[in-house]
Amino acid sequence: MNTPIAIIGTGIAGLSAAQALSAAGLPVVLFDKSRGSGGRMASKRSDAGSLDLGAQYFTARDRRFAEAVQQWRQHGWVDSWHPVLYQSRNGALALSADEQERWTATPRMSALTRALLGGHQVHFSCRISEVFRGEQHWTLLDTEGNNHGPFSHVIVATPAPQASTLLSAAPKLAAVAASVPMEPTWAVALGFDQPLETPVQACFVEDSPLQWLARNNSKPGRQHPLDCWVLHATSSWTRQHVDSSKEAVTDQLRGAFAELIGCAVPAPSLSLAHRWLYARPTQAHEWGALADSDLGIYACGDWCLSGRVEGAWLSGQEAARKLLEQL
Repeated sequence: MNTPIAIIGTGIAGLSAAQALSAAGLPVVLFDKSRGSGGRMASKRSDAGSLDLGAQYFTARDRRFAEAVQQWRQHGWVDSWHPVLYQSRNGALALSADEQERWTATPRMSALTRALLGGHQVHFSCRISEVFRGEQHWTLLDTEGNNHGPFSHVIVATPAPQASTLLSAAPKLAAVAASVPMEPTWAVALGFDQPLETPVQACFVEDSPLQWLARNNSKPGRQHPLDCWVLHATSSWTRQHVDSSKEAVTDQLRGAFAELIGCAVPAPSLSLAHRWLYARPTQAHEWGALADSDLGIYACGDWCLSGRVEGAWLSGQEAARKLLEQL
């Protein structure tokens, strides 16, 4: 088959599908509205180096994903992270009993998706607005009015609210994607000239505007001139402040951080904020991937399964499997 397959989205789901299809000898072309790959595994460049503002780590529970992670480790793309992990409840810090193995890409989370891109043809800074089918092939239309194609099949690997629009040629799939609510998360990074005097390297938080915080420097391969921390707000707090300015969000989350970290917190020399409108689905599903095999259009993403990095990868594999079954 010489006509390529279009994959919209270069997060872990889209790249997982691309790898599986390429391994079967099929050509793929990827599209992404951002300047680089990663989706919610993207890292943010700053004066202190790259910071992981999205996915903080991932775990491997499924055998197939665990095997992939070991291959990535052999390539030097990922490493295990063993932070001094705490939990905070009612303002009290205590060591966490959670001992599951955590993995991070090195030297930043987006490095894994850069590696998975390999030699695939990809169009960055290209926002696809419409996907339509002719008599035999698919064509993609971007927001600049450019057509891309022809393509034999299309895989939509974007968050569910965005996928529902791109799946309009397959109304049943579009309706399923539209039924998936996704929750937002404000993320804030703070950098300090001197390391904070705390043993905490990561913490799950309850009863606070925050739900997670991590010392970015504690992850493998991170070399920062500052002591950098990443804070994630709860989805409920984010919804209440979804339209607040980055400055206001940073001030409020920095205050919550200072209240619970258990040490003096000076004014940061670096701060930045990012709003993830579609951080995670509100619940897990068991779809694997969506498919209209007669039309040749598919959808995958963490929202089709667990809402985790592992779920995104497995969903991409499932979309590729369903597509290959029809050839």
